Amino acid sequence: MKHNIYLWSIILLLASVALTAGAQKRPQGQFSVKGILVDSLSNEGEPYSTIRISLKSNPAKPVKLAVTGTSGKFSEQLAAPGTYLISFTSVGKTPVQKEFSVSEKNKNIDLGKILISEAAEMLKGVEVVAQKPLVKAEIDKVTYSMEDDPDSKTNTTLEMLRKVPLVTVDGEDKIQVNGSSNFKVHVNGKPNNMMSNNPTEVLRSMPANSIKSIEVITEPGAKYDAEGVGGILNIITVGGGMEGYTVTLNGGVSNTRVYGGGYGTVQAGKFTVTGNYSYNYQGSRNGYEDSHREDFTSEENKFLDSHRDSKSYGNFQFGSVEGSYEIDTLNLISFSMNLMSGNFTNKRIGTTQMTNYADNPVYSYGSFGKNQSGFGQMGANIDYQRSFRKKGEFLTFSYRFSNSPNNSEANTDYKDTINVPYLLQNQYFKNDASTQEHTAQLDYTNPLTSMHSIETGVKYIFRKNKSEGKYYLSDRTGKYEYNQDMSTQYDHKQDILAAYLGYQLKYKKLGGKAGIRYEHTFMDADYKNLNEHFDAQFDDVVPSLMFSYQLAPTQSLRASYNMRISRPGIWFLNPFTDTSNPTTISYGNPDLESEKAHSLSLTFGSFSRSLNINTSVNYSFVNNGIEQYSFIKDGVMNSTFDNIGKSKNISFSLFLNWNMSPKTRFNINGRGAYVDYKSSGIDLKNHGFEGNLFGSFQQTLPWDLRLSLNGGGGTPHISLQGKSSSFYYYAIGLSRSFLKEKRLTVSVNTSNLFNEYVSFKNNINTSTFHSSSITKVPVRYYGFNISWRFGELKAQVKKAVRSINNDDMKAGGSNTGATGGATAN
Repeated sequence: MKHNIYLWSIILLLASVALTAGAQKRPQGQFSVKGILVDSLSNEGEPYSTIRISLKSNPAKPVKLAVTGTSGKFSEQLAAPGTYLISFTSVGKTPVQKEFSVSEKNKNIDLGKILISEAAEMLKGVEVVAQKPLVKAEIDKVTYSMEDDPDSKTNTTLEMLRKVPLVTVDGEDKIQVNGSSNFKVHVNGKPNNMMSNNPTEVLRSMPANSIKSIEVITEPGAKYDAEGVGGILNIITVGGGMEGYTVTLNGGVSNTRVYGGGYGTVQAGKFTVTGNYSYNYQGSRNGYEDSHREDFTSEENKFLDSHRDSKSYGNFQFGSVEGSYEIDTLNLISFSMNLMSGNFTNKRIGTTQMTNYADNPVYSYGSFGKNQSGFGQMGANIDYQRSFRKKGEFLTFSYRFSNSPNNSEANTDYKDTINVPYLLQNQYFKNDASTQEHTAQLDYTNPLTSMHSIETGVKYIFRKNKSEGKYYLSDRTGKYEYNQDMSTQYDHKQDILAAYLGYQLKYKKLGGKAGIRYEHTFMDADYKNLNEHFDAQFDDVVPSLMFSYQLAPTQSLRASYNMRISRPGIWFLNPFTDTSNPTTISYGNPDLESEKAHSLSLTFGSFSRSLNINTSVNYSFVNNGIEQYSFIKDGVMNSTFDNIGKSKNISFSLFLNWNMSPKTRFNINGRGAYVDYKSSGIDLKNHGFEGNLFGSFQQTLPWDLRLSLNGGGGTPHISLQGKSSSFYYYAIGLSRSFLKEKRLTVSVNTSNLFNEYVSFKNNINTSTFHSSSITKVPVRYYGFNISWRFGELKAQVKKAVRSINNDDMKAGGSNTGATGGATAN
């Protein structure tokens, strides 16, 4: 199709030249019309659109044929005065027609910006449906449009992430950005600690139809905090910034969850406000896990085998309000508030048995446990933006407050104990943890000329991580008593001062960005139950450099270097010891230092109407990576974190989206890498190849039915001490829209229909022990969704060009297997 467009464009150009040559006998150049044709969605120039100019008195006979330029601009000469009609047609677009007049007094007409939109109309019984572009590439980010993907009507955001370029989700729902699990999550441009700490749980609970788009910022510039090794996922919600008075209600039900929500926007004079709320209840069928461990250092406590049945359920809710007040054309105040919370419960029944080298029983016991975890975030942000007469010059002052509680509690009861060598007491623990932040920031942006622009700013963050863990053990009568030795009370404070300077160049086909950021950190930690205290200071200078070259109007080549740092968050620092499983305990390390990562990448992007391709080659290395590792002490496996990781990573990624026809779309998203891990301080190393590939096929059927087929899988993921299991999945969805403007959408979908359970294998290999586990997870899913939109479009919530982005803590929680994940067997 692409070649046909170019062929017709050449033919029309030749026809235009012929017409012009034939008209040389008449006076030319006395009258003219010009302007620029712009895509209404992307706001970019529409290239190679056919132009027809005819007299209004005889519209069927064109007096001029031409095409727009590569940037959508046009300028045509006319031979005589009069009233004309000019029309523009492009494949998959709704034709646009304008009327204008030229005369002796008004010889030159400038039509300015003319908008052309995607087509979706019935022509002689044949429906023409344009495929909107799913992906847009810019110099420092790639944007995936959720609202233009029919699968978002029924899937969760986590499931949709498998389609997003440079993002991978493995079989255990662990997320990586650009090959790294160290990334940050923003919502509507604002950092979200809860999502960064618990991305898997939160995004699994969030319906994708509440998301407008997802931005993958792979090369954060100097204006961003130095944190975020893999990059930043910026989630743009539908309610945030949606135009006009509009309200949408949606809901759905499946075999694993029930959810509902809504969003809306309203304007009153210069004040505009938008709101968004969703609620999700999620449950699952029983899961099963079998594990085996061999201790090479002991003949008595040689083999440990355990079995566990578990079931989990819980709820998640999200709400946000955004607003703006335009004082005048140069002064703008915007604000936002958000509230997220989740509570999940896991119940488990397990058996554990230790045997010696001759496979004779040493001891055994049974257990029953119940874990409850609560997480959330409450945040508020206010921005004041001062604009200047020069277009693009801004001064912005921002303040942000956020509080993210992460609480957990667990009961563990033991039964059927036989010859257990240590005292097994029924136990209850409760850990209240939270992260609180106050941030103030001043930013200034100035486009010095059309070629050069600068940005600079200063920032202050006060962050307080707090954890209070209380342990209670039961005596022989069943009475629980507080145990001070196992309990912890920990405060960790950070004061971060930062300043940055960035420069951007745009010269013809060449673009460039360079920046440098300086950060000074004051750290203060108190162990109140141990009466211990320590403090430290750190200085970090973080450079960034990026070049881009426009090979063609729709093709670009980018090269970049980035250095990023990862400060450990409460998930990694928390010294609280989880002993709910007496044979496998876990705890954090408060002595962790920030890790530093260096990354070099080369990216090629080609984005046309029918075919989008984004490929990149990346090399990265880390010399003091924060790694989770395990060791056996006194027959008990300990899991914690330390700055022991040295890693090298060479990767290749590919995203391809092919609009095979106006009704057919196909895309693939894949990544392959060679990774090499080594440790400092302990004798550990691992290396090998890993990769994954996901695909999607979408077809519009008769009666406006939209069919989606999705599938993919991956090889085992390699870590410092072992590797995980390979995986695969498949899904099918069907949807249809009703009413005027397709305001009512009904969808059904299913995934892994013929597989009730999928097994995942994980292995840890060291010089002192070997551990393996097989987990059976319920994966069969089927559900129904309905969405209804009503209202008119008139307004828009305006936002400051610059705002606060706190990106300086390493992601944790379920995404990285952080402290608190161990459970009893």
